[in-house]
Amino acid sequence: MTLAISWGLRVPQQNVKRGSGITNKTSNRNKTKRDKMPTTLYVFHRTRCQALPAIEDEEKQQIKSIGIVVPNPKPNKGFASKVLDLIENLIVKLMYDPSQPHHYLAGNFAPECLNGEFVRVGPNPKFAPVAGYHWFDGDGMVHGMRIKDGKATYVSRYVRTSRLKQEEYFGGAKFMRIGDLKGLFGLLMVNMQILRAKLKVLDMSYGNGTGNTALIYHHGKLLALSEADKPYVLKVLEDGDLQTVGLLDYDKRLTHSFTAHPKVDPFTGEMFTFGYSHTPPYITYRVISKDGFMHDPIPITVADPIMMHDFAITENYAIFMDLPLYFRPKEMVKEKKLIFTFDPTKKARFGVLPRYAKDELLIRWFELPNCFIFHNANAWEEEDEIVLITCRLENLDLDMVNGPVKEKLENFKNELYEMRFNLKTGLASQKKLSESAVDFPRVNESYTGRKQRYVYGTLLDSIAKVTGVVKFDLHAAPELGKPKIEVGGNVQGLYDLGPGRFGSEAIFVLVFLEKSSIHVIDAKTMSSDPVAVVELPHRVPYGFHAFFVTEEQLQEQAKL
Repeated sequence: MTLAISWGLRVPQQNVKRGSGITNKTSNRNKTKRDKMPTTLYVFHRTRCQALPAIEDEEKQQIKSIGIVVPNPKPNKGFASKVLDLIENLIVKLMYDPSQPHHYLAGNFAPECLNGEFVRVGPNPKFAPVAGYHWFDGDGMVHGMRIKDGKATYVSRYVRTSRLKQEEYFGGAKFMRIGDLKGLFGLLMVNMQILRAKLKVLDMSYGNGTGNTALIYHHGKLLALSEADKPYVLKVLEDGDLQTVGLLDYDKRLTHSFTAHPKVDPFTGEMFTFGYSHTPPYITYRVISKDGFMHDPIPITVADPIMMHDFAITENYAIFMDLPLYFRPKEMVKEKKLIFTFDPTKKARFGVLPRYAKDELLIRWFELPNCFIFHNANAWEEEDEIVLITCRLENLDLDMVNGPVKEKLENFKNELYEMRFNLKTGLASQKKLSESAVDFPRVNESYTGRKQRYVYGTLLDSIAKVTGVVKFDLHAAPELGKPKIEVGGNVQGLYDLGPGRFGSEAIFVLVFLEKSSIHVIDAKTMSSDPVAVVELPHRVPYGFHAFFVTEEQLQEQAKL
């Protein structure tokens, strides 16, 4: 049986739908806020519930603790801090336009097989921004649903990053935000951050990330990720509560940023990751053994600094994406754009590298028409070809979540695609698999890097909010030319979240909804009737990615 869990905004009349077998142990307080919450879908297959071998070897347990650093930043409220605050306030007063809408800052903040904890992370700013705000900004908040013996308990906790600790010390926002990075104002805000760091007002020795983007489990650790920083280790307590253990630097072997989308090979237990930077090398590839050892860095050469949000692996290869979303501070100032600018005149490049390569000499580059990709579903090898299933985006504008969103998303296209890279001929091809708009594609993680049949994704409306969940069958031919995604062809099923409900990711198999409830869905049938519904005590902010930590993994990470 395949199940899905979803968190939704519209609250049922009773705690749990009849026959669900799951009850709500959370408080009934704050009921008036329940009509304003978000959703994420996590798809979970019953085979993932099978017991994983517990790591009991004492030596391995010692290895687990290596590389975790407890951030203890030492910011300073002295004279320099007060002067810089005055300068910043003057800059904001003279140059920042407060009439610009913060589209994602209003109205939504602040069965036995399922034993474990469903966790979802997203941005939730603890302090109001000084000026701009972008959807990618906000402190990482993890929402957890502990499911055990047919009962469910909800908890939410901030990721206790160095950044959050320092802003708590000051009692307000002090770090630069993506939403600030536009025009001359953005350049001045960058310089304010540099001055605060140089004058020791802010302590940057533990990074400045938020841990707000994604979650993954590897080597007995649940990691909260944001691609501008190193991972933060979280611990799920017996009662489902969440605790930040510290920053993971792999015994000081990790000195660069760490993607929010590393890949864990379910057969070897290894984790494959990368980081990107605005200074050379622009991309750095890493392999982490099943025992948690990070191997030497492999620089990947690209011509310009880019944003590379995701990548993919197969059984023998890693796939990198050199896509034309460039780090261009000069254009930010001249054209009053965000610091990352999309160039529609450039080709999309994909690099295929043997995944255990010691350097980049064996990488093969392939070209396809201009596009951007936030999220890949999966990749695998098929004879002489590498197959990549991904969500391909046209007309990218990161500013779409900063300004008048409805106007800017009229030409928004995000569609499921199959891309093929022929290692024998050196040619690349692509095939459209869906209409617009779909994103956050996921597969059963036990097939990561191997061929699979089904892909689950989230349906997006005209302003890029998630309105439902879709199931694709890659063995069926797509029916294209329709105004929207409908059942038929390769679309095997749809789960509509309903009016006023919005969500985020679809993972293989659980669902988060943007309402004050969690829905357990039969992902095999995609029936509109959920298997179970659990009410939540308050709103859940717009979020990004989710993960299901099995009962066996909970017992393993409890030894941290």
